[in-house]
Amino acid sequence: MQFMVHIKVDLPGDMDSAKVRELGEAEAERAIEAVQAGKLRKIWRIVGARENFSVWETDTLEEFHALISSFPLHPWMSVDVTPIIEHPATKAYEEKVGPFPPL
Repeated sequence: MQFMVHIKVDLPGDMDSAKVRELGEAEAERAIEAVQAGKLRKIWRIVGARENFSVWETDTLEEFHALISSFPLHPWMSVDVTPIIEHPATKAYEEKVGPFPPL
């Protein structure tokens, strides 16, 4: 199963800057693990915001829920999840032209 995910992080304004840095470093480590496990397929930062769009792949909704909940910033996240499937245009392109160009 693949998901397009929009994550918004809303940290408390009075959070200590050292704690923000610590959480950011832990979050990056957890993201690396998710990428290496083949679960976090791609991520894009939204300019000027503590938000991102990402593509995830898990076997079940429960697996995705457990995975996203394991991130250090999860308590401060708003997460919108949209299941996605391949678009027919992708298949048509690949049949006619060849492999779809990578991002």
